[in-house]
Amino acid sequence: MNPIPDDPRAPAFMLSLHDVAPHSWPLYRAFLAELESEEAGGELRCTLLTVPDFHHYDVADRHPAFCRALRARQDAGDELVLHGYYHEDDGPAPQTPRGLLRRRVLTHEGEFSALNRGEAARRIRDGLSMFYGQGWRADGFVPPGWVTNSEGRNAIREAGFAYRTDSGAIYRLPDERRWPLPTLVMSSRSQWRRRLFILLNRWRLFYYHNAPILRLALHPVDLRHQESRQFWLDTVRAVRKERRSVTKRRWLLEQSRLEQRRVAR
Repeated sequence: MNPIPDDPRAPAFMLSLHDVAPHSWPLYRAFLAELESEEAGGELRCTLLTVPDFHHYDVADRHPAFCRALRARQDAGDELVLHGYYHEDDGPAPQTPRGLLRRRVLTHEGEFSALNRGEAARRIRDGLSMFYGQGWRADGFVPPGWVTNSEGRNAIREAGFAYRTDSGAIYRLPDERRWPLPTLVMSSRSQWRRRLFILLNRWRLFYYHNAPILRLALHPVDLRHQESRQFWLDTVRAVRKERRSVTKRRWLLEQSRLEQRRVAR
């Protein structure tokens, strides 16, 4: 049984799986199967950041088995989130040093970093159409690379999502109420990066030990390397002993209700 009480005030964690698409799903499926085969730790809930057409080559609804698998995860209690449409920064080229840093150094995946409002809205509509066609719900939106411009944020808010997240917080919509999200994330592109981020994340685990929420943000590349994959296995196992496993949507609802109670007193 889960030793952590099912209380919205008890510490929690989010297992956030990025870039979920047909090509990446086998990595996540094996990872989750290994964790869920273990008796200790109680239930494990995931937030699956799903990309409709990853890099213009991996169209989700052309893979019926993948779509059924995600529907089954949703029915079992996981949450599906719309994670851009192409997950590729194909907008106008950056013209400023800040833009170059955000879109060519920190990430090349910031699809919503330079779109105009109309194009951002179109991609959101197309993404939601695919979700609804598969019987998937989408309460939240996470822009690829965790970056977006003001036009993209307006389009996200107007689409009716309950929330969006970036690299440091979750924002309730439409009022943009912000809650910080302490986050563990890897950079697995090279061995030295993996080893550096393992050390950094161990420090983050210590530093955020008393935080009410902790986000574990995994990417498919993490699971292609044994040392980063093992880090995530060990980390999820350890965190499950101390925190409740929640989806983003559930945690947001809990915090909103707690806030309402405080105001009503």
